[in-house]
This record gives sequence, C-alpha cells and structure tokens, in this order.
Amino acid sequence: MGKATKVMISLPDDLLERIDRAVGERETSRSAFIQEAARRELGWPDAGAIDAALERGRGALAQAGSFEAADLIRAERDARDASDRRR
Repeated sequence: MGKATKVMISLPDDLLERIDRAVGERETSRSAFIQEAARRELGWPDAGAIDAALERGRGALAQAGSFEAADLIRAERDARDASDRRR
C-alpha cells in the first residue's frame, strides 16, 4: 500500500452504524472497510486476486522449462520467412 492520507468525510448516522457493525463482524477497522469498499466500487483487483494470478503465471512458466527467448524468436522468424518464400 502507498502513503496513506487522512481525510474527513461525512456519513449519515445509519450508514455509519451499519459500517461499524460490519467492521465488528469482520474484525477490521473502519479505514480498511471503506478502502475495500472503494476498491471494489472502482473495480480494483484485491491483493488475493493478484497473488492468485501471479501464482498461476509462475505455475505455467515452471511447466515451460528452461528456454532462451532469442532462440524462440529466431525460430518463429525463420518459420515466417520460409512461409513467405513459398508464396
């Protein structure tokens, strides 16, 4: 998380009461609850989703084994050139 800045906001009493109940049930803070709600509303991925995506990527790369990127690029270019010559 980046630098945090304190802000003052106004909320209706009934909304604040609902937030406080949810905060108590989740054993978190108002700030964390409101941050998560804002991220969800803005469509930001949560840290868990990012971690899961990274783990899936690592798993896929682990199965690929060792390779040299330049060799792959060269082979693809040579195949494309050979195809172009056949035309």
